[in-house]
Amino acid sequence: MSKKVKAASSAAKPRKKDLSASIIHYLTENSDKQFNYKQIAAALGIKGEDGRRVLIKVLDKLRDDELLLETSIGRYKINNRGLILEGRFERRSNGKNFFVPDDDANIIYIPERNSKHAMNGDRVRVQLLAKRKRAETEGTVVEILEHTQSRFVGVLEVQKHFAFLVMDNKYLANDIFIPKEDLHGAVNGDKVVVEIVEWPEKANNPVGKVIDILGKPGDNNTEMHAILAQYDLPYKYPEEAEKYASKISDKIDEQEIAKREDFRNVFTITIDPKDAKDFDDALSLRKLSPTTWEVGVHIADVTHYVKPGDLVDKEAENRATSIYLVDRTIPMLPERLSNGLCSLRPQEEKLCFSVIFELNEKAEILNSRIVRTVIKSDRRFTYEDAQAVIETGTGEFTNEILQLNNLAKQLRERRFANGAINFERYEVKFNLDEKGKPLGVYFKESKEANHLIEEFMLLANKAVAEAIGKVAKSKKPKTFVYRIHDVPDPEKLDTLNTFILRFGHKIKTDGSKVDVAKSINSLLDKVQGRPEENLVETIAIRTMSKAVYSTKNVGHYGLAFDYYTHFTSPIRRYPDMMVHRLLERYLNGGRSVDQASLESECKHCSEMEQVAANAERDSIKYKQVEFMADKIGKVFDGVISGVTEWGIYVEINENKCEGMIPIRELDDDFYELDEKNYRLVGRRRKREYRLGQPVTIQVARVNLERKQLDFIFA
Repeated sequence: MSKKVKAASSAAKPRKKDLSASIIHYLTENSDKQFNYKQIAAALGIKGEDGRRVLIKVLDKLRDDELLLETSIGRYKINNRGLILEGRFERRSNGKNFFVPDDDANIIYIPERNSKHAMNGDRVRVQLLAKRKRAETEGTVVEILEHTQSRFVGVLEVQKHFAFLVMDNKYLANDIFIPKEDLHGAVNGDKVVVEIVEWPEKANNPVGKVIDILGKPGDNNTEMHAILAQYDLPYKYPEEAEKYASKISDKIDEQEIAKREDFRNVFTITIDPKDAKDFDDALSLRKLSPTTWEVGVHIADVTHYVKPGDLVDKEAENRATSIYLVDRTIPMLPERLSNGLCSLRPQEEKLCFSVIFELNEKAEILNSRIVRTVIKSDRRFTYEDAQAVIETGTGEFTNEILQLNNLAKQLRERRFANGAINFERYEVKFNLDEKGKPLGVYFKESKEANHLIEEFMLLANKAVAEAIGKVAKSKKPKTFVYRIHDVPDPEKLDTLNTFILRFGHKIKTDGSKVDVAKSINSLLDKVQGRPEENLVETIAIRTMSKAVYSTKNVGHYGLAFDYYTHFTSPIRRYPDMMVHRLLERYLNGGRSVDQASLESECKHCSEMEQVAANAERDSIKYKQVEFMADKIGKVFDGVISGVTEWGIYVEINENKCEGMIPIRELDDDFYELDEKNYRLVGRRRKREYRLGQPVTIQVARVNLERKQLDFIFA
């Protein structure tokens, strides 16, 4: 460290002016790095609470003056940006648009007049404007590099000579103007999909045309299609792809069977949800000796039928995943394949890609191989059927199911002992009538039958990833698709630890990955049934990284696996089809594929997975709001599930429906958001509303169009 920095840090409570200079000097010397306040304090020799308190104030001031960038909460780097930046444009209906730069540092306010009519999510180039005192940093869009959204969903308002689209979403301040000749049969009050064709520079409203009529607002089909259209997801399967699929032969010839291992006479079952039709995995069991078992994990051989670049493959690649809304599945593959040819239905001969394990009584792997097979499932079990066998010890194939469950339990125990994290989350499900109207809400929890299937699927995915990725140190592994989950950011772990201390809990934030993971598991166990359970679980999940697809393997932290991929669901996930093709290539001695193009494909699949999850969440939200529509005025107990500057989100205990108490309802004080501590605090009376706090609310308003529930405190 330089003498200048040392001199500035010698005092126990340094002067702000000297400290500013020292911080800027230190961060300039390390301009490619970012630091939290503890690291800066250590580097500058600042000790004691008073010194640190001054440091935090100075850092915040330097950030506000734009000499530093706060790259994430509590992490700083020197501001060495130029005046021109590239990044993502975020549009808001209130006209408060933002620019999120690629360096992920301080977001920049873009007034509507400077937006160049960029759309939400567009990649743009922005010029920073001279900063006015006590004002937000502003920028102006100088170029739109890439458009992401041009289609919008809403309700038509048709007038004498023209029409407007009044939108469902919150991304556009102005309605879309539609000339009469571009209505294409749509009438007043229809919910439609509109594409923007132009936005003249001086016009307030963009100009669009109707490209699809979804139906009348409030109709279940209309609303589900609207959710899909809003995310630019397909709600119809292209006719030409359906036709192409209908011509694929369902005959399995003897030559094909001769190339495969024959499991048709080995005990084999499927276990799936009761409403499933696409059975893409089956388990076989065969006793090899008094102490050894052969377990086969058999996965539908989709790539035998779908060839690279054919019509079905292109459509599947584009979709990347099946989408699961509350009342329907939008399949990645045409129904003839997903529910027919490839579905491992009982008493039908089916082609599979399989991982065959030889296990001892302790569920330790003695041997494994990856092979193409032909199977014939003996029976289709639902999870409920299999669970009944496990709980009662009676029913069809009892011995086999109990043996598989015994092995799975040991695999599961070992996985958690190795540091896997046990986030057991319930799923919100609805009882719907024939028109899709929700009659009731229930919660689906995983039981032993679910764990049985889960453990063998995890084992197969791990074995496949190891077969390709785990090579001798002198060798370079061939390019492959991994499912990766990075270790948590140490900063976020520190924040979690600081936060849970107030409830008397503590986790390890350093040490081995296994130690930290076991410490998180221990925390999750301790909070079970306690008032802070919901809060601590929510914050712990937010601390975790997101799992994504990548050719760059960093392991899967949450599962405690060094190698992991997705191989077991090719009917509903495109990455699994990619893995099947790579496996076939490499097992036959083929050369490594191009990493850059495969990484680009992985990125697309990760993005589409997130979009599908957002659509699924929206469909749940819609049904929750619909379920609450006749409950205005009713009082419920709940828990604060989110705090923002615009209000408090509350989740009702008995049905998990979430609504918001707008900030305007908190009229007893002026409330400020304390982001680091997940709470709103009253400026005068210091009353606080924090994440996880139990509250009693009354349902005040229900807006189905906006999927919005408004509460007030009861």
